[in-house]
Amino acid sequence: MALLRSRTSSLNLFNRFLHQSLRVPNRNLSSVASDVCNQSTIESMKRDLLNLDINSQIGSCMPIASMRIGTFIHNIEVNPGQGGKLVRAAGTSAKILKEPKSRYCLIRLPSGAEKLIDTRCRATVGTVSNPSHGAKKLRKAGQSRWLGRRPVVRGVAMNPVDHPHGGGEGRSKSSGSYGKTSRTPWGKPCKCGFKTAKSRRRN
Repeated sequence: MALLRSRTSSLNLFNRFLHQSLRVPNRNLSSVASDVCNQSTIESMKRDLLNLDINSQIGSCMPIASMRIGTFIHNIEVNPGQGGKLVRAAGTSAKILKEPKSRYCLIRLPSGAEKLIDTRCRATVGTVSNPSHGAKKLRKAGQSRWLGRRPVVRGVAMNPVDHPHGGGEGRSKSSGSYGKTSRTPWGKPCKCGFKTAKSRRRN
């Protein structure tokens, strides 16, 4: 329904613009002939506009409620009017899994996770360009420094005061105590399925 309203409004605006441009005084025979040609061109353009599917046009930005199921989208808003937050990396896209008829729409993100997004949020049809960005190889260490990436030092190579993996004789992540798992620099376990996300409050 929203798609039909957008088509009708764009068609009315197009008609108004063309009728104003055709109001020229003191027309002669050549101008009448050109008007006839213009009228035939206008009719063909009207037919094309009616058969035009906005959902199939890559780069169209619209609310998710105006899209169809199975559409690949990117640059998705999380809250209406906030601006694009999700699926913005090079070569990525998300897919609409359920028809956006209710308040929320189910979308599959590039990570494989499925998320409910408000249908009033806007998104862009298509996939982000430059899919080969991740396959690019850096020629030397200095090129990563040009990109603002600083060197990464292993925790095993540090002292115990700097990292939980530091110290000990030889390469030991346990720092002399048996049975400890890999940990972050702040002491949290980073393996064994340790949950780091905050639990949602449910009333």
